[in-house]
Amino acid sequence: MRKLILFIILTLCSVCVTLAQQSPVKYVNPLLGTATLWDAKDAGFTPTHRVWGAEVFPGSSLPNAMVQLTPVTQFHSGSGYQYEDTVIYGFAHTSKGHWNLCNIPLLPATGVIAADDYKSSYDHKNESAHPGYYQVYLNRYGINAELTSTLRCAFHKYTFKHGESKKLIADLAMANERVRSWSISQDGSNAFTGFQQCGEKMYFYAVTNHKIKKIDSLRKDAKIVPVVNFFNENKPLEIRIGFSFVSLKNAKENLEKEMPGKSFDQVRADAAETWNKLLSKITVTGGTERQKGLFYSCLYRSFLWSALRSDINGDFTDQGGNVVNKGFNYYTEPSLWDDYRNKLILLGLLSPKVTADVIQSLIDKGAKSGFMPTFFHGDHASVFITGSYLRGIRGFDVKTAYTMMLKNATVEGTRKYVDEYNTKGYIAELDVPRPVTETVTKAAVTKTLEYAYDDYAVALLAKELKDTGSFRMLMKRTGNYKNVFDASTGFMRGRLANGEWVKNFDPYYPYYEYMYREANAWQSSFFAPHDVKGLIGLYKNNNAFEKKLDSLFSLPWKGYEVYNISGFIGQYCQGNQPDHSYPFLYYFVGKQEKSQVLLDSIMNHFYDMGKQKLAYAGMDDAGEMSSWYVFNAMGFYPFSPADPKYIVSVPLFDKVELKLDNNKTFTILKKNTGKKIGSLNYATHKIEDYFITDNELKQGGQLVITTR
Repeated sequence: MRKLILFIILTLCSVCVTLAQQSPVKYVNPLLGTATLWDAKDAGFTPTHRVWGAEVFPGSSLPNAMVQLTPVTQFHSGSGYQYEDTVIYGFAHTSKGHWNLCNIPLLPATGVIAADDYKSSYDHKNESAHPGYYQVYLNRYGINAELTSTLRCAFHKYTFKHGESKKLIADLAMANERVRSWSISQDGSNAFTGFQQCGEKMYFYAVTNHKIKKIDSLRKDAKIVPVVNFFNENKPLEIRIGFSFVSLKNAKENLEKEMPGKSFDQVRADAAETWNKLLSKITVTGGTERQKGLFYSCLYRSFLWSALRSDINGDFTDQGGNVVNKGFNYYTEPSLWDDYRNKLILLGLLSPKVTADVIQSLIDKGAKSGFMPTFFHGDHASVFITGSYLRGIRGFDVKTAYTMMLKNATVEGTRKYVDEYNTKGYIAELDVPRPVTETVTKAAVTKTLEYAYDDYAVALLAKELKDTGSFRMLMKRTGNYKNVFDASTGFMRGRLANGEWVKNFDPYYPYYEYMYREANAWQSSFFAPHDVKGLIGLYKNNNAFEKKLDSLFSLPWKGYEVYNISGFIGQYCQGNQPDHSYPFLYYFVGKQEKSQVLLDSIMNHFYDMGKQKLAYAGMDDAGEMSSWYVFNAMGFYPFSPADPKYIVSVPLFDKVELKLDNNKTFTILKKNTGKKIGSLNYATHKIEDYFITDNELKQGGQLVITTR
């Protein structure tokens, strides 16, 4: 009998483990990354303003969806939601985590409301969030709000107190961007329609399970706030809304085809299953519950942007404002300056079809000007496209992409100061007598470093496409980063047009756009992922380079309070992107174990910070920070994202399995618990240089990392 009981217990335990591995959604906390930092120990300085703690939204969305249905606690601030806030203004339908979007905010209400006073307080104890679902109790109105969504549609469910009047506030004049125009009108007894136009024009078609009494407006001075009033029925108010960036007709069609007769619970279950299918492509064994929670929460967060813009029938509005249908899904631009480093490679690994469509969308956007578009700074679509193509992603017009990328590199357009860069071999900076953080000039050092790497990316694609002349021309320019290296200081430094160095030079002082982009000299001086050997060669010897790295990670931040820059190990900043590959540089001087100490420290300290353990060290930037964690927790990272290979580190987990779209499974096994890698074995051979190729990864097989 005891043996039978033991057998049953062991069987149940095995089933529980299997279920846990099959349901990674249970580990995801969409509220992670919604808090802010106020503690000087966390920020690295004494804050006088809130310090960004990821700036993400907690609401419902599917992977790379059109709709992000999320609460707004503060307009014109990050994602629109801050955990520390105590009121909700509405539930918006788009969010990125940057200072835009938050379109079409709606809020259920009852009783007396005013145009300038309709927000409701809420408590976190009556709030919950899961992939594809968000719930909160609105204290002012006694309404329990539940939200779920599909790719292009939102489903609101509001449970009112018995007998209360039912209203829906639609403050269409509000968003995180300037609203140019809006409209709302009733369409029959159970539907209302309209649009809101900021940068894009977003249409909506809503169907309700309560009959609409009328749509009227609250007014105060010039402010007009529409209110949809419902006849009272003794059941929760449910509102299904289809959206489109093309037309009302398409918004209605999206709704009819994505939510045909489905209940709220069915849509919620479908959303959870969609996320579970994606997240289950990576299975981790071992590690702590905290590590699994951080891992799957970061993996979830990595797949919310770019956002879908084409309708279920394939229609989309192109860059010229024309409605077209070209046979691919049209997406918003990635946050290329941030996420070309890692997140877009993760997207390519797990969602190659989406990746191809995102690239084809970039090509379509660039068709009007002939230049490949970029985001914010640099020219990193080139890295994204080359890296994706060399990793085997097809389904986009690579020749047209390459033509645009080459034009970016040789003609003034997307790249700024490209003529100067091409003739001098660097971008000259201005000599400003008393520069401050906000001084706006050319960010010349950062541009020079980035363009050298972008040239390398374009050169790789030129070689692949057998454009030998362009390959040679571009490869000569990949060493231009050396032209802004000042050997007397050991830093990349601003250089004037006459070749002299910028005189007022303090390597500790951070700038937004003077010499460096959102960084100081320490955070900018080690960026040459395509030529680390050449970078090290700028120093006296390997030992001198190692000592410089030691100083990077040990000399304390000097207390500067700067937006975008927080969370330090010495001068290294985890809270912003420019130096995110630097911890790996010890590999190149034979000190891999020093890199691992840093990687482990970063993963352990900078992803559940603050009083509530819900803040990152800095802004997530559309998934870049999250993807950094995912890769390093798995034990490999795209050190040079244009190259189809990965640098191997010690994973957090004993076993990691990646289920790829080619029906192969790549497995990583960790042996022992040390920081130093003793050996790397893939399939039947030993890896000598710490790198595994993308081709090897996609063949499946097993990578064994033995530490000591």
